[in-house]
Amino acid sequence: MDELSAALLQPQALITLAVLVLAVVLFVTGALAPELTGLLSVALLVSMGVLTPEQGLAGFGSPALITLLGLFAVSAALFRSGALDRLRELIASERIRSDRRMVAMLALVVGPISGIVPNTPVVASLLPVLETWCHRRRIAPSRVLLPLSFATLLGGTLTLLGSSVNLLASDISRQLGYGSLELFSITAIGLPVWLAGSAYMLLAPAVLLPSRHDDSAELVAAPGQSGYSTEVTIPASSSLVGETLRHSRLQRRFDVDVLELQRGAERLLPPLADRRLEAGDRLLLRVTRDDLLRLQQDHTIQLADATLFSDDGEGGQRTVEVLLPAGSTLAGASLRELRFRQRHNATVLALRRGQQTVQERLGQAILREGDVLLLQAPLDAIRGLQASNDLLVLDLLENDLPTVRRKPLAITITLLMLLVPSLTPIPLVAAVLFAVVALVVAGCLRPGEVQRSIRLDVILLLGSLSSFSVALQSTGLADGLAAAMEQLLRTWPAYGALATIFLATTLITSVMSNAASVALLIPVATQLAPSLGLPPQAMLLLVLFGASQSFLTPMGYQTNLMVFGPGRYHFLDIPRYGAGLTVLMTLLVPALVLGRYGAG
Repeated sequence: MDELSAALLQPQALITLAVLVLAVVLFVTGALAPELTGLLSVALLVSMGVLTPEQGLAGFGSPALITLLGLFAVSAALFRSGALDRLRELIASERIRSDRRMVAMLALVVGPISGIVPNTPVVASLLPVLETWCHRRRIAPSRVLLPLSFATLLGGTLTLLGSSVNLLASDISRQLGYGSLELFSITAIGLPVWLAGSAYMLLAPAVLLPSRHDDSAELVAAPGQSGYSTEVTIPASSSLVGETLRHSRLQRRFDVDVLELQRGAERLLPPLADRRLEAGDRLLLRVTRDDLLRLQQDHTIQLADATLFSDDGEGGQRTVEVLLPAGSTLAGASLRELRFRQRHNATVLALRRGQQTVQERLGQAILREGDVLLLQAPLDAIRGLQASNDLLVLDLLENDLPTVRRKPLAITITLLMLLVPSLTPIPLVAAVLFAVVALVVAGCLRPGEVQRSIRLDVILLLGSLSSFSVALQSTGLADGLAAAMEQLLRTWPAYGALATIFLATTLITSVMSNAASVALLIPVATQLAPSLGLPPQAMLLLVLFGASQSFLTPMGYQTNLMVFGPGRYHFLDIPRYGAGLTVLMTLLVPALVLGRYGAG
């Protein structure tokens, strides 16, 4: 405690602590996007003299961040060339007839792929395949989508390339003087973690995953049968004018729930069955996707902004579902504020938000991460959306790009990228950059697609967060906090101390960015290593795995949030299925760390 008290007497340490507390509050509440919180923290630390500009911005030029930039392009080339099409075919094959077999496929096949390809595009690519499979087998999507997310989390720690957080930990290790992590530095622990986690997913009781067949038929229907909220208007020429809702063809022909009737400035709420409809009335409906598309063809009503819904004769219109992923810059604003139609050349037909009913007008509803939008747009516009980091297209589009024949080249270049740093003195960052250039020269990726593939929000977040580690170290706060923890844990056995630190990291990551957890906890944990008789690398890996195994909340990891809406999960579904995995990892990872590094 004396070291911590001494550190807190220093003005720079107090400033760092204040910035740290502010950042944690912003990360937990989501008042600012995570990358903006990181940039604000750097600006405060540099402007108040805690760090020099060079120290604050060093993370943006680190080898780990440049490696990640290249990795985005490599994964884009793999998807664009169809390198993972065989995986899609395997998942959609007739041989997999039960949800248990599908979970086995996800754990044992998709998991290892996530050790090489970042898990977010893997989940985005497989979501529509799994939803279609669920519809064909009449199995609830909730039975397989959460295992998809968890499988990619378990596989993401097989190699250094599996997650951006792995690369951030490597960069922090280099900054602290412990050296960067190698491609397979985490595999010795990651492999048994993946095997144990896969075994849990295969053996876990079926009751842990929800299957709501009895509650609502829509849960086992196609993606098109999910409940959406949308608006329609009653034109003056409509045969509905003068009729009550109870006796109208709107209720007889379509399976819709009328949530609200808007007449001028007046808002009328249910019961509405005996209300007579008037020209110009706007109805807020809850409707399935299939009925919504039928409504679009019905001339007795008009969907909002109906002028855009006809075929324009230039390639036609397509209707697709898109998801707002974690970190989307569209979250927090309404469609009207975003000028969505003009910005993306796409019209929003309807909105779905998990199990919630959206009771706002479509243009005024504030978008949230995890929302699913039903869009209508030309095919070219939809392909443009596929390159966006703010939206994930969930529907499968025919891939007519001319690079599918280059699939073997893309796979070969990627394998060489993995082998070269392992067999030669060439660093990983150089191998990744060589791979990016080779993929472009070979025609697997266009130069413009290299730029579009980069997730700027991830780059800004990781580049800015590394400054925290430097600040904690240079101000003595890391030493002080480590001394306080040492005093608390001094009578504990090493295994108990490691399990406590691992669980604390996991719980913090459940409510805060895992990248932030790594940046804040690694400097403290590595200072604690000598008192536990372990090298600093042991504590670094302990924190890394604790931050990567996020099985308790939807917001704990982006892939959890990506499957939350399409799987129609409730919040408590995640910890019900993930608590056992969290306990297993809390017992297993500290034992693996001690087994590898020993304790004096």
